[in-house]
Amino acid sequence: MIRIEAIMGENEVSKISEGLKKIGIGGVTAFKAKGRGKTIPESIHASLGTEIYTPEFSDKYVVLLVLPDTKMDEAINIIKTNCKIGKVFVTPVIHAVDLATGAEAEEAI
Repeated sequence: MIRIEAIMGENEVSKISEGLKKIGIGGVTAFKAKGRGKTIPESIHASLGTEIYTPEFSDKYVVLLVLPDTKMDEAINIIKTNCKIGKVFVTPVIHAVDLATGAEAEEAI
């Protein structure tokens, strides 16, 4: 099993979720976060337009999913196809347990 974490600069969560459903991946966690990447965010006007402010952090969108190793390439391709800006991180998952059913390993996902 692997865990994929995609951090995106734009909200492409629904497109990614729909693509993942098509390949049989149903469990997806998504949330909005603040972060900083390599690029400097655009300056914005503050105080009724009299001051210019450059925020240190900008809005990011994070998608987390745990899936079998065999679906990794498909899932990454869906993310790459539907997302313009961001990063994808893949890490191994040693074990999983479904608390409601007691299922373990890949049966839990």
